[in-house]
Amino acid sequence: MSVLAIGLSHRTAPVALLERVSMTGDALVKFLHDVQQDPSVSEAMVVSTCNRVEVYVTVERFHGAVTAVSGLMGVHSGVPVEELTPHFYVHYEERAVEHLFSVVCGLDSMVVGEGQILGQVRQALKLAQRQGTVGATLNELVQQALRVGKRAQTDTGIDKHGASLVTAGLALAGELAGRRALVIGAGSMSSLAAATLARSGVSDIVVANRTYERGARLAASVGGRAIEFAAVAGELAGADIVITCTGAGRHLITPGMLDGPAFLLDLALPHDIDPAVRALPGVTLVDLETIQESGIGSREGDAVRSVRALVADELRAYLDGERAAKVTPTVVALRSKAANVVESELGRLLMRVPDLDDRTRDEVAMTVQRVVDKLLHEPTVRVKQLAACPGGDHYAEALRELFNLDPKVPEAVREVEL
Repeated sequence: MSVLAIGLSHRTAPVALLERVSMTGDALVKFLHDVQQDPSVSEAMVVSTCNRVEVYVTVERFHGAVTAVSGLMGVHSGVPVEELTPHFYVHYEERAVEHLFSVVCGLDSMVVGEGQILGQVRQALKLAQRQGTVGATLNELVQQALRVGKRAQTDTGIDKHGASLVTAGLALAGELAGRRALVIGAGSMSSLAAATLARSGVSDIVVANRTYERGARLAASVGGRAIEFAAVAGELAGADIVITCTGAGRHLITPGMLDGPAFLLDLALPHDIDPAVRALPGVTLVDLETIQESGIGSREGDAVRSVRALVADELRAYLDGERAAKVTPTVVALRSKAANVVESELGRLLMRVPDLDDRTRDEVAMTVQRVVDKLLHEPTVRVKQLAACPGGDHYAEALRELFNLDPKVPEAVREVEL
């Protein structure tokens, strides 16, 4: 099985298109299952964020899977696949692994180095695990990618170099201390927004969420207060800063709800705030397009260069390990065949010389086994080393051919390992 990644991101598609393709909740679960159930796909995981919609799958055939996944994305998003196709990127095998590693490290984010993507990929994996759409290949790959992302943060400080989308957006708001803020939503992005506002000296933080209890917990954590979701319209008049990030899928704030100057930060896809509010006097709306155009956080510094080197090293190590693992079932099959030969020949010996005492019999058996182990040791160690190199699969094939190994045996070993 090979890994295929296909998707759209802020690098290849306008945010307006990403807004139409973005999926959450039951729609995301349905899409995930339909992808995994396609005959060309074995395993599937979907990463859907405000910056990207990516599908990672394991496949046997490249072209059929690309056609199937892209077509399903069109069906589920309601966007004709012909409109999506110019914006798709496709990565296969080694490039798919490298892309995933780069994504979790924040190298492919709108704000380079932002740390939110690590948690978003982790949640995507958890969803796929709960839904039963990932198996050994994707599970191990994504787990390794998450370890790479965590190492990038720990070893290079890339998450401190790259501001989050919240920080990038608020950088356009000017001085925050002493101002009043309304945060709509209580998810991870909204929690980060509330914490950032509190650290910046915002005097009054109000949190509104559809589940009041969850909003109240967030408000309490930053010394703010919570309101019922239905009270948002009344609270807008007293807010200098409004930050929204929900999965409502519709405009929660429209021009008619605003009657004074305000700074609005919309981090949701689809958008929570009607872009028409920009026409109101004194109103500034910053959304994902604004952040993208501003170029905040896009500079490449020492931390970014260090992470690029880390990704290259981790990619080599992962690919070497994968290649070496592919030869293991063949080595096991070879040793199993050798053990059967030893057992058979010892049985024939005992039939010809039935009067051997137990001590002599055991000594003969140990001697024969040692001879076989020594003969096999160097070639099996060497074939594992060679298998870690590009093209290493050929050595496993040669081993199977030279020793006439039943192809079903290595496959059986591989299935047990998985």
